[in-house]
Amino acid sequence: MNNTSCNETGSLPLIQLQNITFGYLPGQPVLNNISLKINDGDALQLAGGNGCGKTTLIRLLNGIEFPDKGTYLFLGEPVTRQRLAVSAYAKWFHQKIGYVWQNPDAQLFCSSVEEEIAFGPAQMGLSPAEIRRRTDDTLALLKIEHLRHRAPYTLSGGEKKKTAIGTILAINPRIWILDEPLNDLDAKGQLWLADFLTSLHKAGKTIIFTSHEEQLAAALHATKKDLP
Repeated sequence: MNNTSCNETGSLPLIQLQNITFGYLPGQPVLNNISLKINDGDALQLAGGNGCGKTTLIRLLNGIEFPDKGTYLFLGEPVTRQRLAVSAYAKWFHQKIGYVWQNPDAQLFCSSVEEEIAFGPAQMGLSPAEIRRRTDDTLALLKIEHLRHRAPYTLSGGEKKKTAIGTILAINPRIWILDEPLNDLDAKGQLWLADFLTSLHKAGKTIIFTSHEEQLAAALHATKKDLP
């Protein structure tokens, strides 16, 4: 993991969790006193058995859940339910962090692959010409131009995964967070994804992912964080 990179706040971590505790039910914590620092340009694997809280931690990092106790700092500033209720801050935050869900069906909702990929840039307020450029570039880079007009529900598991990745690629976030990204991919698809994420990491992106597999961590030279 690259520990020498700097972010726009100088020496502060890009992400810092301080004694985070969270549970879906009172008195039943899924995450218990978790502390974590992630620097700009790091690669981090979140590992552990089923039910240990990997997906919950990712949801917290993406501002979907909020800690019962402890503090989540992003670029030195606390991430809270109240701050994310402010549309300008929420828009800025979600342009910095891209989240690829474990199940693409939970992420894809538009009527075509093209519309899925164009959705994020449109929400960013980009011009129609820039939205078109990003959409076309993403389809070409992922080699899914032939899927442009297909409805997501008609795609194979691997095609859905590529489309979900495309929705994030078009936004070009600083941080990529992926939940079990190798799921639904055959051996060829897994190799492609490892190469793709490695190229993103070499370009300076921060990569955070959950996985039971070690090949992706090895490809990214990722630091491993085991959850209890």
